[in-house]
Amino acid sequence: MILSGAYNYVNVLDKAADASWKRNDVLANNIANADTPNYKRKDVQFETYLIGAIGGTDSLDKTIANMDLDDINATTYTEQANLSYRYDGNNVDIATENVELAKNQIRYNTLMSSIQHEFADLKSAMGGNH
Repeated sequence: MILSGAYNYVNVLDKAADASWKRNDVLANNIANADTPNYKRKDVQFETYLIGAIGGTDSLDKTIANMDLDDINATTYTEQANLSYRYDGNNVDIATENVELAKNQIRYNTLMSSIQHEFADLKSAMGGNH
């Protein structure tokens, strides 16, 4: 995390990218355990925490400037622990996991692109486009 007001958006994007990276690991683990009896699908919760922290405010800039990112963390949870698609008690659906993995990879790439864009804007503001 960069401790400067100029990097507020970069810090939020970085935190979101970390959550996306964590989700990638969790989804890969789900796929790896697709044939493990009684394994229950896991996922990562982050977006709702972030929306809760920034939602409903008049000024996004002010909200992000005053946000304590240490209070917003991605958490892993077991999804529908009582649900099973199969007789062996496992609730992982490979097709769903692959779609979620592809969606998450797009999200991660978008976040990385946004971070690069923020740094390009900062460079431009400092007159570094020579």
